[in-house]
Amino acid sequence: MPRVTIIETGLVGPRHRERHGSYPEMFKRMIRAEDPSVAFDVVSTLDGAPLPDPGQLQAILITGSPAGVYDPLDWIAPLEDFVRTAYAQRTPMVGVCFGHQVIAQALGGVVRKSEKGWGIGRHTYEVLAGNGLIDGERLAIVAAHQDQVIEPPEEARTILSSEFTPYAGLLYANGVTLSFQPHPEFDADYAHAICQLLEGWAADSVVATAKASLAEPLDSRKLGGLITRFLTRGT
Repeated sequence: MPRVTIIETGLVGPRHRERHGSYPEMFKRMIRAEDPSVAFDVVSTLDGAPLPDPGQLQAILITGSPAGVYDPLDWIAPLEDFVRTAYAQRTPMVGVCFGHQVIAQALGGVVRKSEKGWGIGRHTYEVLAGNGLIDGERLAIVAAHQDQVIEPPEEARTILSSEFTPYAGLLYANGVTLSFQPHPEFDADYAHAICQLLEGWAADSVVATAKASLAEPLDSRKLGGLITRFLTRGT
């Protein structure tokens, strides 16, 4: 039975958690839609739980978070060490949003708050040719971020890109590390809730455009299936 260890790095607010679940629960739904046989362990960095030995894990998935990877939080440096160890030991690993950024930072990339501001709603990304993982030319996925990978690590190859987020998907040279800035685990309903939460924080025009964009179809199932296969292909 394939087993994925989810590293929880952020919390959904109580009101929305009741309806949509936690970030690990969203990822469980996403993965089980592709492979119901997958089992899960959840380790929360936020309650001080020690990180496991990556060499003893089948696969790792690092969630999103309201935190920035550059924030002075006690749990970020140990998480970066965990990422570097997992990478060196070639444990299959996927990061999404904050997870995408912390993998990049741990492996030598640069992450910061983008001058482009908030990216929310349905964003469309170009699939770079010859990436070996994603078919087609474009993917439409929910975005919810200000921070971005500004300079990817030397060992990262860009496989998903947009004008707003040039390094939206990264495949790493060890062959078993993959990360994405957008959120395939978010459905349109939760994405709409995020837009509402950002009213007064993001520009009114950005929020309005993001809400309207969510009426269009998303490719979340396609990207979620890819992530599931990537994490479980060696089991």
